[in-house]
Amino acid sequence: MNKEIKESLSASADLKRQMACDEELVRNIEAASEVLLSCVQDGGVIYVCGNGGSACDAMHFVEELVARFKRERPGIRAMHLLDAATISCWSNDYSYESAFERQVETFTKKEDVLVGISTSGNSKNILRAIAAANTKGAKSIALTGKSGGEAAKLAHLSIKIPSTETERVQEGHITVIHILCEILDQYALNRST
Repeated sequence: MNKEIKESLSASADLKRQMACDEELVRNIEAASEVLLSCVQDGGVIYVCGNGGSACDAMHFVEELVARFKRERPGIRAMHLLDAATISCWSNDYSYESAFERQVETFTKKEDVLVGISTSGNSKNILRAIAAANTKGAKSIALTGKSGGEAAKLAHLSIKIPSTETERVQEGHITVIHILCEILDQYALNRST
């Protein structure tokens, strides 16, 4: 067991080092932060969605923005699209594949940003949500794994974690989310002083 624990920790650390050396990835994180900052400056809302572990990452991202990350500052307008009653109602009456799409169609405006999280980049409900955001004139950001899947082609901007292992991709996603929170946190603090 000791060996497996050390191997997992080393694999996770190796991924972070690889991410730090990936110039395209770093540029895309920087570009995503600029898109999100612009959204906040324009009075928009950051919407986030995902499935399974990515749903938990979506909720984590939103709570860090609305509540606080590291600093006392005003809340940042953000919502996840994971309300259980809304999803189960729509999914029962229509389809799970269109549950996020329906919410994007209902809520988003051109000042807003949708962040779709999918380790494969091929989750149909994430693809439909991104397409709906694009149709509404909102910006879209995909957080995916190495290949990027269809989400990377569809979104305005994609952040592809350089791994094909789901758990490593998810670890990369939460790191990126925390980087984006740090940048937005600092902006919101500066804006309030």
